[in-house]
Amino acid sequence: MNAVLRRILPVMLLGVLVYGVFVIYTGYHAISESLVHFNWWTFALALGLACVNYAFRFCKWQFYLRVLEIRGIAVLDSLLIFLSGFVLTITPGKVGEVFKSAVMQRTHSVPAERTAPIVVAERLTDLIAIVILIVCTSSTLSDGLLWPALGSVAIACGFVVIYWRAPAEWLFRREGPKLSKIMPKLRKAYEQLQVLSSPSRLLLPVFLSVLAWAAEGLALHTLLMGFDQSATVPQALFFYSTATLAGALIPIPGGLGITETLMREQLVRVANVALGAATASMLLVRFATLWWAVLVGFAALALLRLRFGELSRGDVLPAPPAPTP
Repeated sequence: MNAVLRRILPVMLLGVLVYGVFVIYTGYHAISESLVHFNWWTFALALGLACVNYAFRFCKWQFYLRVLEIRGIAVLDSLLIFLSGFVLTITPGKVGEVFKSAVMQRTHSVPAERTAPIVVAERLTDLIAIVILIVCTSSTLSDGLLWPALGSVAIACGFVVIYWRAPAEWLFRREGPKLSKIMPKLRKAYEQLQVLSSPSRLLLPVFLSVLAWAAEGLALHTLLMGFDQSATVPQALFFYSTATLAGALIPIPGGLGITETLMREQLVRVANVALGAATASMLLVRFATLWWAVLVGFAALALLRLRFGELSRGDVLPAPPAPTP
């Protein structure tokens, strides 16, 4: 666990710096005045909606495990392993969640190359779902097509990488002392990714992802209600989805700075939310989604360490496996 802390500590410090800049730019008094009249029960509800997001995404994780015929793992163990990946959710594009594959390998002897493609499939279906949410909520908003267009390009690139076998086969034919050990695992991971991304297996995961990310968009709307702001549900879903998509497409840990800026600017310029309330809502929704997930991940990892002695021998858990091609 100490090794994990060392990985995320720089990002946590970056987060403190970014949020400090927002507070200084907005003005401490404007934010504090907004918080004085804030209904804190809405923050508790936002945390609950974030947990609803995790529940739908866990259903997707279970679906993928069944597709890959990975059996014999208790639901509680699977849930803790899934949540443990959240400790590295602040990596760019959340690719650090492949950490849960290393945890599963240590606890249940499932080779990491079998489950690592699930993380890629998760990100792909999340991206599709967020684009769907943006398109469905952008009809009454100006400039609502830029981010879904960029997201669609990213989705298309993902499918090209998955289904165009020629570049992958060229890579698998590379030779060398070290490559001879890695390439069979990469080939296996690539084949598993193709299985997970077949058209017949996209519908349910995308549907679950739409529900999951809509729940976190509703968390933003709930917080705005706590500040007595009048932004509509479609607006909140649009603001949250576009900010999340921007943070995912730009390779910055956790989308820090990008997600926050875009979300706050949209709240102020489009929904006419007061600057202090907009900044406070943005900070609270990031605590309720991004940083709450990290805390949940550490709690799950701690429970796994108690449940499995293998995770207690030494401070360093297995390093995340190499990303699939």
